[in-house]
Amino acid sequence: MRETKGGRTGLPASTTPSLDLLFDLLSNSRRRYALYHLNDQPDGVATIEELATNVITLERTTETGDVSGNQTVGGALETDSSELQSGVQLELQHVHLPKLEEAGIIEHDRRSEMVRYWRQPSLEEWLEHAQYKEMG
Repeated sequence: MRETKGGRTGLPASTTPSLDLLFDLLSNSRRRYALYHLNDQPDGVATIEELATNVITLERTTETGDVSGNQTVGGALETDSSELQSGVQLELQHVHLPKLEEAGIIEHDRRSEMVRYWRQPSLEEWLEHAQYKEMG
């Protein structure tokens, strides 16, 4: 992760993101799913591959109600394809992670493909509520 002279690059703990920003960040399911995973990590760190896998699993769970994340199509079990995984990873890298990074919520190291979540109490309050409502 990139370090600066002053330490971490996320929002200072005393800075509270506006409600407009929080709701904008949480308005996209793939961003929410990535944040759910990062928030669940003790150190707030995950690889982009882990985030993409989690996003795919949660998408399938919310679509089918199947907590295993498996999806049945025409009686056949559909597994994660490398094409789907790559597509979700690219979308995370080029759309969602930059938006979260610009907001000071995460730091994305493009060389190592690692993402670090900078905990924000106001975001976590809404994130936990959204996760409870969405995942039951």
